[in-house]
Amino acid sequence: MKGSQEFVQHITPKSENFSQWYTDVILRAELADYAPVRGCMVIRPYGFGIWENIKELLDRRLKATGHKNAYFPLLIPRSFLEKEAEHVEGFAPEVAWVTRAGSEDLAEPLVVRPTSETIIGHMYSKWISSWRDLPVLINQWANVVRWEKATRLFLRTSEFLWQEGHTCHRTEEEAEEETLKILDIYKDFLSEDLAIPVLFGKKTEEEKFAGAITTYCVEALMTDGRALQAGTSHNLGQNFAKVFDISFLDQDNQLKYVWQTSWGVSTRLIGGIIMVHGDERGLALPPKIAPVQVVIVPIMPPPSQEIVIKTANEVFQRLKRTLRVELDAREEYSPGWKFNEWELKGVPVRLEIGPRDVKAGKVVLVQRDTGKKTIVPMENLEEAVTNMLSDVQEGLYRRAKKFMDENTHTSDNYDEFKDIIEAQRGLIFAPWCGNPNCETSIKEESGATIRCIPMDSEPKPGKCVCCGDNTDTWVYFGKAY
Repeated sequence: MKGSQEFVQHITPKSENFSQWYTDVILRAELADYAPVRGCMVIRPYGFGIWENIKELLDRRLKATGHKNAYFPLLIPRSFLEKEAEHVEGFAPEVAWVTRAGSEDLAEPLVVRPTSETIIGHMYSKWISSWRDLPVLINQWANVVRWEKATRLFLRTSEFLWQEGHTCHRTEEEAEEETLKILDIYKDFLSEDLAIPVLFGKKTEEEKFAGAITTYCVEALMTDGRALQAGTSHNLGQNFAKVFDISFLDQDNQLKYVWQTSWGVSTRLIGGIIMVHGDERGLALPPKIAPVQVVIVPIMPPPSQEIVIKTANEVFQRLKRTLRVELDAREEYSPGWKFNEWELKGVPVRLEIGPRDVKAGKVVLVQRDTGKKTIVPMENLEEAVTNMLSDVQEGLYRRAKKFMDENTHTSDNYDEFKDIIEAQRGLIFAPWCGNPNCETSIKEESGATIRCIPMDSEPKPGKCVCCGDNTDTWVYFGKAY
């Protein structure tokens, strides 16, 4: 047997080297591994289990608002991408091309999709002809390829998984309503299901999506003080509709172009979950998306092994009816080794059961987030576990919200602003005049970018933190992934 001193592989202390800690957690918790193609990753079953739960919960929210799933091709003709000039300029450095099939050069090179606005626009132009065909509310779960120069597991890889919604509407007002509806869905999904508090608002012209007229976003704060763009919702206006001739005959018998939106989140959410909730012991997963919500660890000294494993199996059968449960009955590892491994994997609740527990008709429950132990009678088991899972979910959110609040600063003095960015961590709420030159200067001098123009704060008078001009617009700045 592997003794309790032979714990799972060491991870770099989070406080010592955040970047290495992050990579260690991913590799040693078996979330993902490096693929042989530069910048790509293999998502292992435990990591993919997180993605499947994210997908299920978000998909349910999207379908509840009338969206339906479809699938569009991975390969897109070059001519499609080139039709929308701003769009192609924005993605040109990241595009991967297919130029040869078998032994023949292709007559027209194909793009491996970096996003699907163009191919979807082409199809919508075939499907839409009347106002009765609108709205079109389609989402797809797919992979995309963006040939990134600098990559990091989950946060920025050359190939990643995501969902991308693409909708068409009769009017500008309907498209804007859709864009904001999706923003609300993302905000609620992150806070309620992933236990991640977010800022939400509008991107600046410099930071918006290539080809959009407006981009809205949700932004989260990681525990190293950097921001993470967790999701975006774009009002595309009629840019792609005019390029791809997505037109319809309206009720007034006039031919008009549709108004479009697109929006998405990706597997970078898994990176966000790790960095927001993880600690020195590894992952700490919100129960709603944890692949294993409860792990049962039987403590089986030889004389009592049979009765303990029998009772543990009975507990497993009871809990698996409603929860994602694992029974770890491996004999080659000590209970201490298993405790350490499942803590590294971030399982929200550990259930311990030994000979004395069997005799007393009780089990021990341990919360991953706080380490709190609770002795529970067998007859109250399901209720106790369910309540503890709720406590973990809420506790992770409260801790993350407290961290965000404590690390969000307010400043209207540029020297102080730069000192905060350099010496402290987190976000800065500061006045900005709206001039892109100031935005660029701040980015070049401090490395901070405008994360969003918030939608939940009232205008108030101030002076631009950079140039000193009068303004009533305050924005969130931060260094970002």
